[in-house]
Amino acid sequence: MSRRRCFLRCESKSSLHLLPKHEEVKSQWLKFIFTVTPHQYISNNLLLCSRHFTDGCFLNLGEVNAGFAKRLFIKDGAVPTLFGPSRASASQLGNSGKSGLAGEGGTVARPLKTWHSLKQTSATFDLLHSTAGPKKITTNVMEDVTASCDEDLDICDLDSVASSVDSTAEEMFIDGLDPVLDGPSPDIYSPDEDCNLQQRKRSRLSSTCSAAGGDGRESENDGLSTERWRSLDETDVEPLQLDFTPVQEPGPKFLPSNCSSPLQFFQLFFPKTMMQSIVGHTNVYGSKCKDVGNPWLYISLKDLKSYIGLVIYTGLLKCSLLTEYWRESQYFSPSLPAHVMSYQKFVTIANTLHFSNTIEDEKNYLKKGTAAYERFGKILPLYQLIREACKTHFHPFQNITIDERIVAAQPRTGLKQSMEDKSTDRGYKLFALTDCICGYTWDFLIYEGKSCASQNVGLSYESVMALMDENMLGSGYKLFVDKFYTSPTLFRDLLCKKFWACGPVLSTRKGFPKISVNRLSKNAPRGTMRWIRDDNLLFIEWKDSQEVQMCSTFHKAYEGDTVQRKVKDDALRTLKEVPIPAVVLDYNRLVEFQ
Repeated sequence: MSRRRCFLRCESKSSLHLLPKHEEVKSQWLKFIFTVTPHQYISNNLLLCSRHFTDGCFLNLGEVNAGFAKRLFIKDGAVPTLFGPSRASASQLGNSGKSGLAGEGGTVARPLKTWHSLKQTSATFDLLHSTAGPKKITTNVMEDVTASCDEDLDICDLDSVASSVDSTAEEMFIDGLDPVLDGPSPDIYSPDEDCNLQQRKRSRLSSTCSAAGGDGRESENDGLSTERWRSLDETDVEPLQLDFTPVQEPGPKFLPSNCSSPLQFFQLFFPKTMMQSIVGHTNVYGSKCKDVGNPWLYISLKDLKSYIGLVIYTGLLKCSLLTEYWRESQYFSPSLPAHVMSYQKFVTIANTLHFSNTIEDEKNYLKKGTAAYERFGKILPLYQLIREACKTHFHPFQNITIDERIVAAQPRTGLKQSMEDKSTDRGYKLFALTDCICGYTWDFLIYEGKSCASQNVGLSYESVMALMDENMLGSGYKLFVDKFYTSPTLFRDLLCKKFWACGPVLSTRKGFPKISVNRLSKNAPRGTMRWIRDDNLLFIEWKDSQEVQMCSTFHKAYEGDTVQRKVKDDALRTLKEVPIPAVVLDYNRLVEFQ
């Protein structure tokens, strides 16, 4: 027996809503799902999840967001208008049925799972793609569609892809891929192409094997170009070296002579003026709240400092419940919290802590849903001040890096992200520019969500260009990035701003050489390398335990460096010196092991 699920095959655990009984509203639901209005529909199994409705369609959205309810209920007459988690309108998606990422030919994909549901019968598929026939779906056809869709809930999940393009892009982002630069998944096809999926895969496999000569590599060389991958013994030309001219002398700046304790360093980034501003905003917000007690007891600067101190204390001493810190027992009784502040006062400050002007918050809330809406409005003053403080008290040395970080957070918000290989599962994602020598964070950006990502150059490109400010940094800096950011377009544009860059690159990324002549084979021994130069860009393939692809604008292909690796020789593994490219050596020294 199939489980209850959204008819559009969304993977989320959102609340499900049954097809309404009112004929007019039901007709709008069916038109949203099937593009055309069915003549009749008798099945009661059609369900849609909450992600297809706007916030105004729900009766208890506030209770669910506050944690007082788990299931969302829609208002009478509510009609779905959103395709998938991206909340794109039907007018944006259109009825073309073509699959593609935004920025790829200017098209946006209709949810492919809807098409998978409709294509279960050839009669329905032909009917939906007919431009001359009447736009009606008969009862029998609709029953066949519903029945086949219900049967496929458990057996055809492998044939379906993400419920929308944005959800696919988000999964690529979490995996360290840029949807714009790395392109859509090869398994995503338009409805017309999807029926030939197996033929495409077989054709691609046969052409790949024949072109690569059994190597398994796809060749895109048309035979006219004489370019090839070069070997270790071929000499490379060292690129032109830029002068390192920072705006300020690298290192700590403007430190008071008496700045020696942790508290004094903390006050460099949280000055007294900012703390007083937070106290004022919190008192204004608290006086308007009805559930914090009447009258509101105004807090002072000392109260805020005590609260921050207890927050740090609770992070160092872990307890299962917050009340445990104020517990009085002969076996376990932390003495510090009760002496600093009462439990009730701590909870009150935590519930009313505010960083922005409430009047500005109300004005910003009215802009929600428009391009003028500021998603960081409530933390914007603190956000900007900390970024400026980070730049004021330190200037980075020549070697810098940009990486992602996760800051743990509890609130329910669409800005929270997850990342692989990070100790924190969920939280706010930051793009941070740090110094490779000491790890100091010089600047950072908060990821605003997939809806704010660029559809032209990619999120990875935009985040790097926003952080690499030549007016604040200077010129001649060497930027080390991971595979999420590395792209030929980015590195060339950074070179125009007089910044060097290097990092690992995906062989599938746009701009990576597709030449297969003399390319590194999969069974090559350790230490084997191939390189190719494209103007100012150097591409390296090097065989370690796995293949490593690198791109750089300031390295020479090989400078005689070696590294010890275990190499299998006569059934024994012995340590040997094998060649290693300078770009790999520098990257491991400055990024991987900092």
